[in-house]
Amino acid sequence: MSVKIRLSRHGKKNYAFFHILATDVRSPRDSRFIELLGSYNPNTNPATIILNVDRALYWLQCGAQPTTTARRILSYKGVLLKKHLAEGVKKNALTPEQAEAKFNAWLSEKENKIQKKKENLKASKSEAHRTAVEAESKVNAARAQEIAKRKAEAEKAAAEAKKAAAEEAAAAEQAAEAPAEQPAAEQTAEPKAE
Repeated sequence: MSVKIRLSRHGKKNYAFFHILATDVRSPRDSRFIELLGSYNPNTNPATIILNVDRALYWLQCGAQPTTTARRILSYKGVLLKKHLAEGVKKNALTPEQAEAKFNAWLSEKENKIQKKKENLKASKSEAHRTAVEAESKVNAARAQEIAKRKAEAEKAAAEAKKAAAEEAAAAEQAAEAPAEQPAAEQTAEPKAE
């Protein structure tokens, strides 16, 4: 029986996560498996990988062949490096202490990279939020100026209309008083002519 280390898809539509499995080559993707080695969630940033490194190393040493994606995940978590160092120990190229020291140094460097990436993502997210708030405040200030300008124009137009209405009312009063005075003057003027 040939064994593969591969992924099994789970989760919702457009929001998948995967189980990392040691399984027989002949079994379908999401069915029977020999051992569950971990899980992989690509929906988070950075991707969340939970892996039993010792069991994955055991299956690699037994001859299990990882798929392309599983190989990348195993490399990312250091399983392939650990296998390489274990082979060096078998060939007496390294002592177990040297191999463990190299693996721990690589692991700490990897964790530092991951931590820096998380910090950069957090900083870029806060920077994007800050620029969005600044842009929104600029738009709001421009909108407030436009509204104030419209209000000033409307108040000016209302004041002019009120002034024009007052002038018209005054002119109408003068016009109403002037014709009333003229007929009275005409009436007084006519009797004198007789």
